[in-house]
Amino acid sequence: MSNGRVHTGDIVDGFTIGELAHTGGMARLWSVTRPDIDFPLLMKIPMLGEGDDPAAIVSFEMEQMILPRLSGPHVPRFVGSGDFSSLPYLVMERVPGPSLATLSDRLPLPPDEVARHGANVAIALDALHRQHVVHLDLKPANVLMRKTGEAVLIDYGLARHNLLPDLMQEEFRLPYGTAPYMAPEQVLGRRHDYRSDIFALGSMLYFLATGEHPFGDPQRLSGLKQRLWRDPWPPRARSGAIPHALQEVILRCLEVNPAWRYLTAAELAADLQDLSRVKLTARASRMKRDPFLEVIRRRFNPVPIETLSRHPGTAQKADPRMVLVALDLGAAAAATAGPLRRAVASIVDGMPDARIACVNVLRINRVAIDTSLDEEGRNKRVLRLAELNAWAAPLKARGGPITFHVLEAVSPADAILEFARQNRVDQIVMGARGESRMRSMLGSVSGTVAAHAPCTVTVVRERFEADSQEPAETVPAPASEPPVATE
Repeated sequence: MSNGRVHTGDIVDGFTIGELAHTGGMARLWSVTRPDIDFPLLMKIPMLGEGDDPAAIVSFEMEQMILPRLSGPHVPRFVGSGDFSSLPYLVMERVPGPSLATLSDRLPLPPDEVARHGANVAIALDALHRQHVVHLDLKPANVLMRKTGEAVLIDYGLARHNLLPDLMQEEFRLPYGTAPYMAPEQVLGRRHDYRSDIFALGSMLYFLATGEHPFGDPQRLSGLKQRLWRDPWPPRARSGAIPHALQEVILRCLEVNPAWRYLTAAELAADLQDLSRVKLTARASRMKRDPFLEVIRRRFNPVPIETLSRHPGTAQKADPRMVLVALDLGAAAAATAGPLRRAVASIVDGMPDARIACVNVLRINRVAIDTSLDEEGRNKRVLRLAELNAWAAPLKARGGPITFHVLEAVSPADAILEFARQNRVDQIVMGARGESRMRSMLGSVSGTVAAHAPCTVTVVRERFEADSQEPAETVPAPASEPPVATE
């Protein structure tokens, strides 16, 4: 079922599929029921068709990691999930209330209503941040309102849990998010700062108060980057009904430097609940944008981006060491599967907190058109994720974190090296095929990686399985030259 196709009336792991509730850019939402559950449910299934964005699969993996770890009235209740070996899905509570997107028909809203909605969202953000999660896709459509009044934040596909691996950042270099609400540091690829959500809420408040987006809706990276140096029109320049205190709050949220915004969402919520307590600065009375010369100065002398690595008041946790296992899933690699697994186990035994990142490269053509589906209509990326999961199953008993990555590249060696450099990998473990004329002429992936890797490389050869059962040979990185491994 790795094509991700279901139909009304199908039964998946006890859930009966109902009507299609929503089709988004990366997933479909289906209404589902199960006899033992008495509240409304939604099943989320990622887009797995031809031409669908590979990020849809990775963002779904992120949500599968994050949603089960969340609790409280400000998130939908997690019910269950399915893995990539059959059908990837998430089942969660279907929150019955409307989203804030339904307010768009009557914008701009009265200032007191803007402040009330903003305070509710800020309270929900504070609860989320205290669970170590940055949402990174906050927008009106992703905020639902319960009948009891609480704001519920949905859609964690682009979110980051600051105590878990960030697969989106590890696999993709371009920023992901919704253009009108992305914070400047998010545009630059920094995804860990809780104050990015405060910027997004400021953009929402501006939109609800004026009916306009503060930075428009740019569709290119160059347009997104303009918010690093070009300030928006002050809200009161668009609507004189907006009180000075509300403008102060909005413009403080929209500061380029995160250090100049509110430190926490709780502090922002307190100001929105009582605008009379807001301390006014020069922001409150502004009626014009900065002059052109000042914009040019900032363009070539950028405002600093000072980001946090953790939520205030929480303990700092060091990033775990990473062992990258580069896996060839072809039939020719079967002979090294066992020795490779044993080599990885031996390495992580000496690094108790190490994370294992299982990586496979889906080779793409340099000129010809590639397809994301195989002959049976199954998603190639999903099939490989399932194979990686199966290969690593014996290692899961050791209890350490394991993640799975399918990279798309013309050159497997280059993709492995880029992943290792970008994610500060501590050690690479990979197999090497037996000798062949083609391998001798063109060189091997393992040889290229060993010659250029920024860390220690362990290469496992077929002969160790067939001849001697010796451990793979490891050559540690010297101080002055790249590490190598003798094949």
